Amino acid sequence: MSMKILKASVFVIIVFFLMPLPVVAAKKGIYCGELKGSHYGPFDYMDRFNHSEQLKIVEDFHFTSDVEDLIRGSTSSTPAKDLNYTLHAWPNHHRALVSLFKYSIKEKSTRIKGLKYPVECYFDRAIRMNMKDVQVRSIYSAFLSHRGRNKEALEQLEVAANLEPDNVTVLYNLGLLYFKQKNYEKASHYAEKAYALDYPLPGLRNKLIQAGKWRGSASGRSGK
Repeated sequence: MSMKILKASVFVIIVFFLMPLPVVAAKKGIYCGELKGSHYGPFDYMDRFNHSEQLKIVEDFHFTSDVEDLIRGSTSSTPAKDLNYTLHAWPNHHRALVSLFKYSIKEKSTRIKGLKYPVECYFDRAIRMNMKDVQVRSIYSAFLSHRGRNKEALEQLEVAANLEPDNVTVLYNLGLLYFKQKNYEKASHYAEKAYALDYPLPGLRNKLIQAGKWRGSASGRSGK
């Protein structure tokens, strides 16, 4: 497995355990705003390589390393306004969504001063920006799981798996979430698929082995 895939895998797993479907914010009647065009967006982060100049401007002035790490804001004292600006210009900006998720954990709230909308609205907007963005589905699933909404978290990962059936990180995280729910049959199913695609981390396999539910070999390959 390439380092690129490994880094992406670790990235999503870390997010997952900081802990077309309708979005819950919309179900609850919360208005999450239209994706209105302006000079700086909204742009689709999946198409960022065709808008590299616009992305650089937003990241240089608003989504700085201090904002991403929630240390301080770039244009104000807290990161909130800069995260809000970044996610207005690039609604499905993956790293900004991760930072927003971490911010909600840090603040112990989904309504943070300086954000125009409740935190979940930003996932609503990200999905509307590009409903086929698998990374957004994965990050949103982590947010939902952290809040104990495991059924909805599974729904988002199932959508992601349908969009990218060979995405090993999605398969692995599905296995982890099903294991958490003690659905060992489905956990084993997704684990076998992930390890058949050479997923490098042994955590899920070890959990299944300890529970007496692993059906493959100790190396991760299926015994079938």
